[in-house]
Amino acid sequence: MKKLAFLLAATASISFTYAQKVSEKEVPAVVKSALQKEFPTIKTIRWEKEKDNFEAGFIQDHKDYSVLINPSGNILETEKAIPVNMLPEKARAYIHQNYPSKKIAESAKITDAKGNLTYEAEVGKKDLIFDSKGHFIKVAQ
Repeated sequence: MKKLAFLLAATASISFTYAQKVSEKEVPAVVKSALQKEFPTIKTIRWEKEKDNFEAGFIQDHKDYSVLINPSGNILETEKAIPVNMLPEKARAYIHQNYPSKKIAESAKITDAKGNLTYEAEVGKKDLIFDSKGHFIKVAQ
């Protein structure tokens, strides 16, 4: 029982370290405005605070999105869920070779503020990051 309590406490503290849910009232107007300018048709938004930035999660066109915005209203990155078969072939081959007993649980296309494209694949409990051509970059923290 002590182990379970410790595990739950550790999990909760890790969750709070990376992202905390915030109410829409806590999100600065400039941040909400930046999101509405880029995605004018969305209605339901889940807000989280990630360090000093705000993350908006929502669904558009039956796809999950996550948009990271700094307190000044600049969009830092946009993450869009994609089907696994939309990952570059080199990324899928890397996963198959290096994680042969694991399946890809989720995959996403990430575009940063400069327009640079990367891909993310959740394999096991790891998020693997690949460049636009499918070359492995790193395991995300």
